[in-house]
Amino acid sequence: MSLRGVSLPSTPVVTLGNFSAPKRRCPITPLCLPAVPTAIISQSCTFPQRQNPLHPPGVRRRTVSLETVAAHHHNQQRVINMQQKEYSRFHQGWRRPFYGNTIEKEEYRREIRQLLKKQMSDKWSTTRETLLSQSKELEALKEADRSAILQDLEQERAKALFLRRYRDENKRLMENKWQENRLTRSMETLKERELLQYNPINWSGTLK
Repeated sequence: MSLRGVSLPSTPVVTLGNFSAPKRRCPITPLCLPAVPTAIISQSCTFPQRQNPLHPPGVRRRTVSLETVAAHHHNQQRVINMQQKEYSRFHQGWRRPFYGNTIEKEEYRREIRQLLKKQMSDKWSTTRETLLSQSKELEALKEADRSAILQDLEQERAKALFLRRYRDENKRLMENKWQENRLTRSMETLKERELLQYNPINWSGTLK
């Protein structure tokens, strides 16, 4: 549907060339940056080092008019290529079992089987080493317990021998003391009898 005879107001077009404002131009310092590979990313592809935009190579001293477009572009291309490499590596890992041919699928299954076998063997070896270390530790504990028991028995024997000797020595000392006491009493009795013979208590004979 078209409307004839009706004129629509148009927006005036303003060109920037009409203004005579002075333009500021900053000279761009040429940079000697290494080329970033943009071809197909391979697993063995190496990337250049990241450039510092504030101190790019080839410039001794930074100036106010220095622009870092080339350095930023270099770093951005480097990041993109590294991301492509990582994505390619990630997708290549799961592409084979789903979209690969028969040989690739069989190779993937073989790798999985080998990995599982390796994990099982590692687990078995770890379990064997753990059991071996536990058995060695158990034997060491048994030996320590046996030695502790023997040491306790030896200490008990030494203590019993010391107490027996102590008892025997005390018995001998007591018997000697008793013998001395008996001898002393007998000597005193004999002495008293001799004294009674020379000086009797009832010397007048009046006591009966």
